[in-house]
Amino acid sequence: MGNSSTTTSGPTAAAATPPTTDGGSKGCNPKVSPTTGKRICCVCKETKAARDECIVMNGEDKCRQFILAHNQCLRAEGFEVEDNSRSELLNLISEIKSRVQDKLTGVDFPIPQFILIGRQSVGKSRLVEALAGEQFNFVSGTLGSRRPTVLEFRNDPKLATSRWQILNTSTQVWEEKTMSQVLKTVSDAHESLGANVSRDPIYVRVEGKNCVDMQITDLPGFREFALDKEKQSLADQIDDLVSSFMHDPRNVMLCVEEAGDAANLSTLARCKRVDPYYNRTILIRNKLDKYYRDLTAQNINEWLGGYGDLPDNLVKFCLTLPFWDEKHGGPPKPFIKLRKEMNDRDIAEVKSKGASQQFMRYVGFENFARFMEKKIESLFTESIGPCLRKLQDLDKEWTDKRDSKQQMLQDTDPDQIVNSIRAAGRSLSEALNHVMEGTIRSEVNRLTLADELYEFHQWMQLQDFSQDFPLLPTDDFASLDQYIEYLEVECKVPSSDQPLNGGAQFKRLKFECEVFFRFSDICVDVSKRDVIQARGVSVSQVSWQDVILKLLAKEGQQNVRNKIAYVGRRIEWFFLKQKEVVIEFMSHLKGSCDEHLYPQLFSKRVKMIQDNEICRELIYQKFDQALERQYGLFFQLFQNTLQSAFANPWALVKASSWQLDLTDDGFEDMCLPSFDDTKARIPIEIEWRSRMERKLRKRLNSIPTDPLMIDEAVEKIQTLMMITFINIRNCLCDQLELFADSFFQLPMARHLQGEMSTIQLRPEVIVTIAPNVTFISIQDRAPFLAQRKGLEQDVEGSNAMLEDIEWCIDQIHTFALTTKARRSPSDWKKNY
Repeated sequence: MGNSSTTTSGPTAAAATPPTTDGGSKGCNPKVSPTTGKRICCVCKETKAARDECIVMNGEDKCRQFILAHNQCLRAEGFEVEDNSRSELLNLISEIKSRVQDKLTGVDFPIPQFILIGRQSVGKSRLVEALAGEQFNFVSGTLGSRRPTVLEFRNDPKLATSRWQILNTSTQVWEEKTMSQVLKTVSDAHESLGANVSRDPIYVRVEGKNCVDMQITDLPGFREFALDKEKQSLADQIDDLVSSFMHDPRNVMLCVEEAGDAANLSTLARCKRVDPYYNRTILIRNKLDKYYRDLTAQNINEWLGGYGDLPDNLVKFCLTLPFWDEKHGGPPKPFIKLRKEMNDRDIAEVKSKGASQQFMRYVGFENFARFMEKKIESLFTESIGPCLRKLQDLDKEWTDKRDSKQQMLQDTDPDQIVNSIRAAGRSLSEALNHVMEGTIRSEVNRLTLADELYEFHQWMQLQDFSQDFPLLPTDDFASLDQYIEYLEVECKVPSSDQPLNGGAQFKRLKFECEVFFRFSDICVDVSKRDVIQARGVSVSQVSWQDVILKLLAKEGQQNVRNKIAYVGRRIEWFFLKQKEVVIEFMSHLKGSCDEHLYPQLFSKRVKMIQDNEICRELIYQKFDQALERQYGLFFQLFQNTLQSAFANPWALVKASSWQLDLTDDGFEDMCLPSFDDTKARIPIEIEWRSRMERKLRKRLNSIPTDPLMIDEAVEKIQTLMMITFINIRNCLCDQLELFADSFFQLPMARHLQGEMSTIQLRPEVIVTIAPNVTFISIQDRAPFLAQRKGLEQDVEGSNAMLEDIEWCIDQIHTFALTTKARRSPSDWKKNY
């Protein structure tokens, strides 16, 4: 009701009191229609004042009820209610386009658009003048038009002279100007482009008693010839611009051609390429008067139908627009009179040659204007429903954007910023647990085993860790490719060729780490000298058991220590890569089917991490520090376990049920035991442990002590060393998964949130730049203060856009309500 477009609808605005039974009411002036003889209810001059008075006295909703009741009462009494719904509909669509669609680039809005296309000098400008009902000319300079011009024509019989308006795109307000001012503004807009084109349109509105109710977009004409490279470049740009409009399936093409043979319709051929069935093409054959002499009674119907070259479903108009010898100045008669004469002449000429009645409705300007009014009303009416749904979707989308920005504005409050960062860090830590469950639909950082190892090796080289320990399990592998092939073919690592992340990738990583660890070996041959030096000379006799212990400590620990470092760095690198996975998981929760399964704070706090570099840096820094600390604990405890194992390997070997041999056979086909297998294995394990101690003692006693048999002693010592090392290695491998879970997965899952609660901003630093000149450098707070300014602008912009969207929604509801009141129920159901 607040829009001026609704104040001119029917007898509407008048009544602050209920209508009387004789059809009259305050502010109404019934009169008799000269065409139908029925009484027409028109709005008097005091309509707007009466409407404003009604709103003040009764409120807008009450006033609308009076208006609707007034219209229904008039219709029931036999009055005709003046119907301005077409103008209101066009105004409504125009407002939606200017207030919403043109502000949201890239948004697919379901509003049809009528585009005027054709070659230069085929009469497009004269057609625009005919629609406006007066002669004018957009002077676009020597290079012609170079941007779209959106022309809105509104028929208003009460206007004595036409009213011209141009849209101020910065304020989105229609500014009334004189015709000469509008033409100069349009000309300047074209000239400002030079030899280039632009998609940014100019909006012009013309209201007058001779206008045709419609809205079109006039596009630059196709250039057939170019004299130089600059003009050829301009012609190519125009082709691209017009083609982009033609390819839009919502645009209806008004194709203007000169009347003639179908073979010469070059612009129509362009239309056929993008619209092969002519579902959205309307052909306008102009300058029909030049073709009169070629038309006869024998060929008139064939030519009107296109001689079979044009399909029957193509809408084909033929007409003559006003023309005169421009050397003598303006038109010799009033333009509207010339338009009428040309229309009557076309109809009379074609009718005199015996044209069929089915073609006569496509001859002359008036038939074209009548058709276009109905066509535009029909298409725009059909678009109202989709527009309303689109606006409602946009309202929800922009409301979410505004709420998100307001939340970020609240989070970046200088008094709350530390708590906000800590809360965001805790949310990231909590989300990491869900990612490690391995059931998240996350696409980022999904890697196959080969890609994972390649990236890990690159990271090790960048971090300069590659010199600390070898990155291949043994020298037998000449390259990483050979190691990957071994893992995939020989070890059959599960899902090695599947890109994984999260918990599934972590399980595969532990499998690969165990394979890598089992390559630990003693690759040094024990010599006689080593055995003699290890036994040495002491007061008490040194047993062969002590000799083996010394040799193991010397030759075996370093190799295993390197494998431990590799495993630790592999797991550390894995968790570093999961930060991006967690961020993607949190950011994609909003609107997904899994949204209700996780805390709503994930979607809110992830925006702060994504949009604020300082926040992200502090959280990632704390994440990395916690991970590096866990690596240190993992390596230290594993090393302590290693030292204790090599300090007394006999206790470890005696307590195990491993076979005392030099082979690892039997593990390739190993699978998880069943419950019955586990129960059956218990007594066997107990028996093997007692048997292990006897076999170990027997092997130690079999080593000769005679110096003359030193060669045999060395061989048996080396064999027993290998057996002992294999048992130590296997025992450590069995604990590898336990250590990985205990020192990485569980601490990152349970204690990382506590670590995030200790985040602190870097302190303010007092900097002296000159004697007696100091300032405070706020390292971490400054970016947040700068971000707040941008957020405040975003919130204001979102509120402004929401205001426009909600205004359009309200206007659509108002239009539907008032139109329903003016029309009969059957008309409403048919059209709306």
